[in-house]
Amino acid sequence: MPTTAAAPDVAANDPRLAPNFDFRPETFNRPRLTQDEVAAYCRDGYVLYHKPVLRREQFDGLFAHFERLLDEHTRAGLRPESMDTPHFADHRLFEWVFCDEVLDLVEPLVGPNIALFSSHFLAKPAGDGKRVPWHEDSFYWRDLMEPMHVCTVWLSLDPSLPENGCMNVIPNALHGYSDYEDVDESTNVFGTEINWLKNLRTDQVQDAGDAPKGLRVRAAKCELRPNEASLHDARLIHGSDPNRSNLRRCGYTMRFIPASVLYQSRNHRFPHQIYLARGTGHPDNHYADPTRDYPDLFEQRFGTGNSH
Repeated sequence: MPTTAAAPDVAANDPRLAPNFDFRPETFNRPRLTQDEVAAYCRDGYVLYHKPVLRREQFDGLFAHFERLLDEHTRAGLRPESMDTPHFADHRLFEWVFCDEVLDLVEPLVGPNIALFSSHFLAKPAGDGKRVPWHEDSFYWRDLMEPMHVCTVWLSLDPSLPENGCMNVIPNALHGYSDYEDVDESTNVFGTEINWLKNLRTDQVQDAGDAPKGLRVRAAKCELRPNEASLHDARLIHGSDPNRSNLRRCGYTMRFIPASVLYQSRNHRFPHQIYLARGTGHPDNHYADPTRDYPDLFEQRFGTGNSH
């Protein structure tokens, strides 16, 4: 079982805490990813973007908006890790989700026609933030689309560090549909985990038994300053340790698909809808209106307790 020992506290003057506003004249030029970054994503299933994602006023606006949503969420007695599909009930989030700064980051990986599959604020509170089990997003979304082509932008709102439970990935672990077992939801964000990684801390995965043949098993830390991002393939194995530090960790995950992908809505186990972000959509897909709220859908979805 993973230990629950306290993590080292993070000093207030730690340079990793500062948002990345290191803007250069070329910061927002297209394409935002280099050929080497695209190649790394295709090879390893992820890439770290250690450059500013949003402009300063955009980031400050999103951060303030998130704090208001988090306050409403926690005052209702809910865990901060469970802020799934907030855009269903709050169309103001599309100011950031559909901004050129984000879509230009995704376009080199999914193409010029882009749809939003989902979004999620995943906030681990200081001291008792839950562990994220080792998983592949694609396992939970099987039968929903063909091909399975989802790129998640994990935008760091808070510093994302080893001390406060940053995301870890297993590079090139792109099977996508592993076997899972149940885990304790009182200490995990959701209740299933890849069986050969069950209950392993990120510093234990290299010793895992029954790993797929030919896979070099190691955990790579996705350490990010605020306003930086990781981008990962839905098939990639990833997870994170609990947050026992004095520092909250929050990321906003925005999950994009090529708009050419046919979304099989009838196969979704939970109430859901997708949105066209840029370009031309699939003629058989129904795209929701990003200028309106869907409070009834949000309530139905939230009632399922689903975080994928």
